[in-house]
Amino acid sequence: MEQQNGHAPDHAADLKGKDPDATDFANYFCTYAFLFHQKEMLEDHKRTGAYYTAIMQNQAQFRDKVVLDVGAGSGILAIFAAQAGARKVYAVEATAVAQHARKLVQHNRLGGIISVIQGTIETVELPEKVDIIVSEWMGYFLLRESMLDSVLVARDKFLKPGGALYPSHARLYVAPIRSNLTHQRQREFSNAMEGWAGFTNDMQRYYGVRMDCLNDAFHDEQKQYYQQTSAWADISPQQLAGRPWCFKQYDLLKVTQQEIIDSFKEHFELQIVEAAPIEAFAGFFDVQFKGSPENPASFEVLLSTAPDPDCGTHWGQQVFHLYPPINAQPGDRISGDISISRKKENHRLMRVIFQHRTTPNQPQPQAAGMKLQSTDRTDFYSIE
Repeated sequence: MEQQNGHAPDHAADLKGKDPDATDFANYFCTYAFLFHQKEMLEDHKRTGAYYTAIMQNQAQFRDKVVLDVGAGSGILAIFAAQAGARKVYAVEATAVAQHARKLVQHNRLGGIISVIQGTIETVELPEKVDIIVSEWMGYFLLRESMLDSVLVARDKFLKPGGALYPSHARLYVAPIRSNLTHQRQREFSNAMEGWAGFTNDMQRYYGVRMDCLNDAFHDEQKQYYQQTSAWADISPQQLAGRPWCFKQYDLLKVTQQEIIDSFKEHFELQIVEAAPIEAFAGFFDVQFKGSPENPASFEVLLSTAPDPDCGTHWGQQVFHLYPPINAQPGDRISGDISISRKKENHRLMRVIFQHRTTPNQPQPQAAGMKLQSTDRTDFYSIE
């Protein structure tokens, strides 16, 4: 029987786990089964390059180690780990794209090192503990998709004491921005309402059916979509009206599964640096590849999704539009709390609430007998 890289061919096919349940497959996993989607992620060279650098520049940390790739997709991270000298790599993928990953592994003559296992990580059993877990689990605004849950399950089930996660740390940011997209969505909202008015008139004119009793319901539905749902955008740094604020940090070796599941509220303060209408908040994240205290990376890597004039990522930024915008001057401060929770109807989607106020750098002149208008406000959003 042919030897590959000094190892016998893969005999781990019997390690197959269970498929995702039908609802979770339809809500999340189904898109990842397509090569088109895998290609889209691999073509994000800032993403793929960061993982490649983090692994290949730390070959001493991977050499002769046992590695687990959670949510392996095409198997690219497992291949990087094998190229870096790992003794054994388990690539666990919940969808049928595992079949393509297995073919890719064999085609690159790494079948003796990499075992591709199809099934959810929650249902897979490995024959040994692992030294390193690699995973590209991040969703929009870091936490959408809730893939981190599975990584923490793998950590608690399979990682040896002193083992490392790649990435090892994650941070969430918010920043004040100017955004033409805010005006565009407002126009689309107005157009949708005008279209509804014409529709109800036509229904009564041609069919004798009055539908104006649904006006409020249609308005609320469209408002939620256009004004209370975050939007993906590739923001230019020139749109930033103030410095980003890091409001949440995770040490992935220490954070618990319950901490990730629970909703949380964190404080933020945004210092405005130029006169501009603040038309939206932008949310983004970064992850760090530091290894573990017992096996630290000799070459640390940062993968950031912050606005970048040269190289954005497929994650982009999440834009939370403000209606109306905040009129701000240099030195003004927007401060408050951001709350993030999972949607009850789909735990892979998020709800975000901003409770904030604007404090001017210079006290505003107040006419005699006039009360100063409050700047306190609360804005609600969904990340779909």
